[in-house]
Amino acid sequence: MESVDSGLQEEIGLDIVITRAVRGVVVLTGRTFLLSILSLIATGFLTVFLSPSEFGVFWIVSAIVNFLAYFSDVGLAAALIQKKDAPTEDDLKTTFTIQQILVFLLIVILIVLAPVFSKIYSLSFQSRLLMYSLGASLIFSSLKTIPSVIIERRLEFGKLVLPQVFENLVYNVVAVVLAWKGFGVTSFTIAVLIRGLVGLVIIYLLQPWKPGLAFSKKSLKSLLTYGVPYQANTLLATLKDDGMTAVLGGILGSTGVGYLGWAQKWGQAPLRFFMDQVLKVTFPAFARMQDKREHLEKSLTRSIFFVCLLVFPSLVGLLILAPVLVQIIPRYEKWTPALLPLGLVAINTIFAAVSTPLTNLLNAIGKIKTTFKLMIMWTTLTWLFIPFLGYKYGVSGAAAGYSLVGVSSIVAIYVAYTQVHFSFVYAVIKPTVAALGMSLVLLVLRSLLGVSFTSVWIIIITGIVIYSLLIFLLVGPGIVEDVKRSVKSLFSRHE
Repeated sequence: MESVDSGLQEEIGLDIVITRAVRGVVVLTGRTFLLSILSLIATGFLTVFLSPSEFGVFWIVSAIVNFLAYFSDVGLAAALIQKKDAPTEDDLKTTFTIQQILVFLLIVILIVLAPVFSKIYSLSFQSRLLMYSLGASLIFSSLKTIPSVIIERRLEFGKLVLPQVFENLVYNVVAVVLAWKGFGVTSFTIAVLIRGLVGLVIIYLLQPWKPGLAFSKKSLKSLLTYGVPYQANTLLATLKDDGMTAVLGGILGSTGVGYLGWAQKWGQAPLRFFMDQVLKVTFPAFARMQDKREHLEKSLTRSIFFVCLLVFPSLVGLLILAPVLVQIIPRYEKWTPALLPLGLVAINTIFAAVSTPLTNLLNAIGKIKTTFKLMIMWTTLTWLFIPFLGYKYGVSGAAAGYSLVGVSSIVAIYVAYTQVHFSFVYAVIKPTVAALGMSLVLLVLRSLLGVSFTSVWIIIITGIVIYSLLIFLLVGPGIVEDVKRSVKSLFSRHE
């Protein structure tokens, strides 16, 4: 059968891949940066209007559904993106059919197990409705898979921005307004449903595709060769993250999970701002470059540098400002117990900024078994440290467990370096030195200034200036040229 991406491999050469990858990173980072600001502002309002217990319920229920959502896929979508040859219509429709069957079974299981979860976590009727709402959102998500795969294979990431913008805009506005009106947990329930429906409509407008049911043993066998190991990694990641959150719900209670969720939300915010966009682009781009090692090494170095360049100073600034913000934002002092967990979670974030792009690379070049072994290590350490430390020392103990797991990423960095020799000094050390220099200046400045919004803005502006100067001194004028090329790529109409 004729491939859907007919001629795509010939049309998109290495130069086009690189150009589209650069533009994709800039587009996703720039526009999604604005989107993420909206999301974090909304989170700020939600943590004002909602209690730590209500916030914790959302984290627990989300973790349960996310864990079950693992079984809605067997890695077929990732296999379609990583596939060297253009996917056929049989590939697409077989993937679509399998996903719909799995999602249907998942919804049935969720409905059956809902009373059990309610009893274990003492969930209210409103919390059960939230669980059903998140389950329904999986249906919308599965229906979006094929159009998203087609867009990602073509590296046309600008098309992915619009659904994200509208989804998050609608979700955050609805959730905040309803929380302000006193709807509590139900605010999330309604917002989740509206978000899923809006995203589904927009993605099909941008990338039309006629859904159809089909089953091809040949297509399924080919895709499962990569998809099963990939999904095994996803299972371990789900056990490590969402599975652990569900367990901590029983150890720490909803309030404790609320504090830990707050620390993770803000502590991982720099990753969501910057790294997620890079991963989205580099996975298909690295897959196309996997036979061009010289280009791969350079591109990997630049991508890690880009992530560290933005994540490290953002995280440092957040940690320095957090104690001030909880004092000056009305009704925000209730989150003071989460400040120490925030600092501990930040350690995990630092290592993730380096290790996650590297595991993404390993997946893209087909080293999925290597990633699987690393994921086994992280999952084992997570289940060894976090429940024990959480039981012994509460929320801060659990956060310390996350930091210990993060440090183990040194192993992943070494393993990835044996496969692709990227420049660790350029990509990681230079942004680290600049961020540490900035932190020293800001700590002194914070001690001299009073607690006020004016002080916050002074610290932010000073941090930007100091960090920019230090990076320029460490990297040289080449950083300015990179910015110019990125801006030019963003506004260029040529592919």
